Amino acid sequence: MPDTPHRATITAELTHNALLRVTGDDAAAFLHGQFTNDVEALPVDAAQWSGWLTAKGRMLASFLLVRRAEDFLLMLPTEIVEPVAKRLRMFVLRSKVKIEDVTAAHVRFGVAGEAARPAIASFFESVPEPMRVTRRDDAICVALEAERFVVFAPVAMADRVREALTQGGAAAGAEAWEAANIRAGVPTIVAATQEAFVPQMVNYELIGGVSFKKGCYPGQEIVARMHYRGGLKRRMALAHFAAGEAPKPGDALFSTAFGEQAAGEIANVAAVPEGGFDALVVAQLESLATNDLHWKSLDGPAVELKPLPYDVPK
Repeated sequence: MPDTPHRATITAELTHNALLRVTGDDAAAFLHGQFTNDVEALPVDAAQWSGWLTAKGRMLASFLLVRRAEDFLLMLPTEIVEPVAKRLRMFVLRSKVKIEDVTAAHVRFGVAGEAARPAIASFFESVPEPMRVTRRDDAICVALEAERFVVFAPVAMADRVREALTQGGAAAGAEAWEAANIRAGVPTIVAATQEAFVPQMVNYELIGGVSFKKGCYPGQEIVARMHYRGGLKRRMALAHFAAGEAPKPGDALFSTAFGEQAAGEIANVAAVPEGGFDALVVAQLESLATNDLHWKSLDGPAVELKPLPYDVPK
């Protein structure tokens, strides 16, 4: 069966993403007390989606968190890594924790599509289960889903890893990877959307990014109240914009029910091979239910909603 645009295999260098390394005797306890997910329960050679919030429960960052025996790695957008690292260091105080930006020392690859598993196996000799890690020398591979993987490797290994991972697939840029991320329903907090959403608005609990059983962390009370008492008025959906001007994260969406008041906004967007742009949008539940969203204004281009690959509560 020939590849479709959705399943065509790509290998993308994730130069738009950065890596933070957290080490020290208190690293697990420190991160556990800061992030939305249960860091202390995360096994070695496993990964999870996690987030960092303000005291009001608004997301400052979303990221992939990987636990190795010797450290933790966080992958997040380059455009926010410096302020996030700086702010996170403010809370270290007397804890035995070191937070380093190790982006320059590593290459980052994303591999997605129906030939992704053979490509991963060709280099690592095994394919990890979702949210688990496999290694070869100093390179690691994390499976996000069955056909989507990220690979981190020292710069000295870049050519070897690149050659192996591009077998059977096309080299691609960051946009192709972001399109795959969007279609997987995984949100990324970028500079334009920092402090715009509580985790449930971007379906973060639905992709395993929030633990409701762990102890306190910044914003935990807001997140827990919304989970146990309800009150969520906005949710994230997958959308498509027809070809033309490119939408941007933070752009407003409108619907008839809310008049001139914005009914939502764009969280992430990427061009897709078949034309136009796929996006993750966060909008009022009423507007999502009636499929009535327009970009920029009530008279702006209509937004086509599409199903996410996981169930979303109505």
